[in-house]
Amino acid sequence: MAWLYLVISGAFEIMWAISLKHTEGFTRLLPIIPMLIGAGGILYFLSAAMKVIPVGTAYVVFTGIGAVGTVIWGMIFFGESREVIRILFISLVTIGVIGLKVTGK
Repeated sequence: MAWLYLVISGAFEIMWAISLKHTEGFTRLLPIIPMLIGAGGILYFLSAAMKVIPVGTAYVVFTGIGAVGTVIWGMIFFGESREVIRILFISLVTIGVIGLKVTGK
């Protein structure tokens, strides 16, 4: 269950980051609501995962999921760069996250 909580916390990280962008420097108030929900989800599910998963592993996997998911979201919905080298480095982060899952206790 801890690994599922970790994935859920990563999804909330993506929600938080995308909502933060939509606040446009906190000049738009409506996106603050999903941003705060995302932050709450992060805290709840990440702390639940850390009851079982070592803190270092949990945090790296959490940030990896959030980073890769946010980059992919930016590519799809914000027209951000899709250069091959960028995708290569995103793949390396993904490989690292998978490696930590496979080797984690």
